[in-house]
This record gives sequence, C-alpha cells and structure tokens, in this order.
Amino acid sequence: MNWLHELSYFAGGAFLANAVPHFVSGMSGRAFQSPFARPSGEGLSSSTVNVVWGFANFVVAYVLIARVGSFDLHATRDVAAVGAGVLLMGVVSARLFGRFHGGNSPA
Repeated sequence: MNWLHELSYFAGGAFLANAVPHFVSGMSGRAFQSPFARPSGEGLSSSTVNVVWGFANFVVAYVLIARVGSFDLHATRDVAAVGAGVLLMGVVSARLFGRFHGGNSPA
C-alpha cells in the first residue's frame, strides 16, 4: 500500500471529525466557532455557516477517504489511519473548544 494513501486517509479522518461538531451545532440552531468568525476560530458563526462548513468538511473527507487509492473497510491499516485522524482531531478540538465551553476544567 502506498504510504500517501494512508496519509490521505489520516487527513480524511481529521476532516470527518471536524465536520461533526460544525454540522450538528448548525443543525441544532446553535452558533459555534468557525474559521469564518471574527476573530477566526474564536468568535461564533451562525448556524447556517456551520452547516455549510460541516458539509464542506464531509465532502473533503469523502474525497480523501473514498476517492484516493482503494480504501478497504476490512483493511486494518486503512481503518487505523482514518481512526488516528479522527482521534487526533477529536483531542485537538476538545482542547480548543473546551476553553470556550468549560470542557477543559469541568466543575
């Protein structure tokens, strides 16, 4: 297997993980941080912006996972690459957004 395919699957997993909070927050009608807010990544964007941003992340994740190489859901190496991307982006997002929503030091 080409290592560039694994790197693509890893990045696809990161985009997949990033899509979820934006899309869900937007669909729930809640404002959420996005790169389009002021200041970027810290201010809040509208629910509509977050739905569109989340959907764009889903599209990029699809391209990186399903259209690069020949991703095999039964191949541990492919799934591990996506899972590692999801986990890393999840931890980074938890730390980043936790400082805004109190998740880094729960009461």
